[in-house]
Amino acid sequence: MSINTKQLRDLIVRPTLTGMGMWSESAENLLLGTAAQESHLGHYLKQVGKGPALGIYQCEPATHNDIARWAKLKGLPYADASPERLVYDLRYATQVCRLHYYRKPGALPAANDIEGLAAYWKKHYNTSLGAGKPEEFVQNYKRFVLG
Repeated sequence: MSINTKQLRDLIVRPTLTGMGMWSESAENLLLGTAAQESHLGHYLKQVGKGPALGIYQCEPATHNDIARWAKLKGLPYADASPERLVYDLRYATQVCRLHYYRKPGALPAANDIEGLAAYWKKHYNTSLGAGKPEEFVQNYKRFVLG
């Protein structure tokens, strides 16, 4: 079972990004795609296996802590709690995920460019060392976000 995509978009992702002043259709779709790829839209809240990743975006505690330090230096009121909050606070997890991408260079791909979003996710979220593949992102985006 996963989170209802429309509710996640309308009640969590869009208002959170808007409140941060970081909303765009591209950012919204990238975060929904990230959640679809990383946790099957909330099916997993803790990484399966040995990994430490948490929440619908599967953020690792070390990454969370790095984002929190960066946000504090920038005077941003986000990412100021313990990594465990990523599991139970969807808005907080969304803020942290958006800040993760916000720190990366270059513009986001077009909102409806799923392959571009997948490539951006791979480069900036999963990284070259990660096991995920852009093709999986595309499949999971179509399955969980587009339905």
